Amino acid sequence: MRVLVISDHVEPILYSPSINKKVGQVDLIISCGDLPFYYIDYVISMINRTCYYVFGNHCKVEYQGDQWTEVAGPPGAINLHTSHYREQDLLLLGLEGSIRYNAAPNFQYTETQMFFNIVKAFPGLLYNRIRHGRWLDVLVTHSPPFGIHDETDRAHQGFRVFLAFMRWFKPRYLLHGHIHIYRRDTITQTRYYETEVINVYPYKILDL
Repeated sequence: MRVLVISDHVEPILYSPSINKKVGQVDLIISCGDLPFYYIDYVISMINRTCYYVFGNHCKVEYQGDQWTEVAGPPGAINLHTSHYREQDLLLLGLEGSIRYNAAPNFQYTETQMFFNIVKAFPGLLYNRIRHGRWLDVLVTHSPPFGIHDETDRAHQGFRVFLAFMRWFKPRYLLHGHIHIYRRDTITQTRYYETEVINVYPYKILDL
């Protein structure tokens, strides 16, 4: 399956009438977070394919009444967070947000909170294992795993629990954003046990 994966930055070549010429024929769109909804909506409308997404740590929240409330996602897209979907023969799961680094209510999690997100997703993983003979094909996240493509500052540190997830459930791919790329020699693809970890910033076209 040929997939357009986007994250963190509005890429001018994609936010233009030339998008179809640039990306060619794709079967699926995936967003790894921190993108304005108008951009995701534009990509969907131009490519006319199903889009799955997770929220990043800079996605907006709204103050309604006396509490912060998560905004609805981009129109026409499907939120993957702790949810399982099958697209053709591809088994998908998402985990949103980043490591908690301040008190802002923007999809930040401690390691323990992210562990319980995985616990919430476990019944679907078990169903996949029984029904399809494998736990998962693609884990879509915003943050990278700890020690793989992440950075030393707290805000850009990856999740240790993602390392355990890959060892336990053996997804073929972990697709993430969050870490911006400024140098051509930056490593963006790393093998960890049976999983290819790929930083998709700002976009990649992948054959999954």
